[in-house]
Amino acid sequence: MAEKKARPAPTKAGTGAPEKRAQSPRVAVVNADNETIREIQLSPDVFAARPNPHLVYEAVKQYRAGARRGTHMTKNRALVSGSGKKPWRQKGTGRARAGETRNPLWRHGGTVFGPQPRDYSFPIPKKARAAALRAALSQRVGEGAVKVIEAFGVEEPRTRVLKGLLARLGVAGRALVVDHRPSDALVLSGRNLPGVKVVADSHLTAYDVVGCKHLVLSQAAIDKLEERLAPPGRE
Repeated sequence: MAEKKARPAPTKAGTGAPEKRAQSPRVAVVNADNETIREIQLSPDVFAARPNPHLVYEAVKQYRAGARRGTHMTKNRALVSGSGKKPWRQKGTGRARAGETRNPLWRHGGTVFGPQPRDYSFPIPKKARAAALRAALSQRVGEGAVKVIEAFGVEEPRTRVLKGLLARLGVAGRALVVDHRPSDALVLSGRNLPGVKVVADSHLTAYDVVGCKHLVLSQAAIDKLEERLAPPGRE
């Protein structure tokens, strides 16, 4: 009976060296008073992914392009006001020939090839968006900019409640607050805080992650992100 050959270990592309699996990062879970409750081990496939700056750039560009209104418009020679009558006869005046006063060469004439209303949005694959988000989250974890809280516990829509919570967590500046199905009280509390944005984990994008200084996630948001962003075959 023929012996089975051992499968070679996966190698890093272009080097021939064995590929090292990313280590699972560990973060502390705190309560509303910034007291450590426990430590959790994040999924290395989601929060320790390989950097991919170009893919993150494409995801950010796609997000910003989709946010453009595209309502710019200039008037061409058919839309500007003015007569269509020939100003003078074709020959014999010593002046250049002209067909109408709306000529683009004239003052107050139409614009040639000016901007017109258009849609700037363009699609990118769903797997590419997920990979870009994994790369952005992994970068934030590596920078130590991620804070995990057990629950936000904002029961009433008061700005000072969320402001005090973020102050106790040591969060200052641009902050992204991510929760699974954030309550109306949490969303309304963060609406008047400059530089603070509250989003659901299902609406989190790479643009939001790279644009913040602090990333505050709830335990429920972490669980849902690891479930949704796990690469195929590694769930």
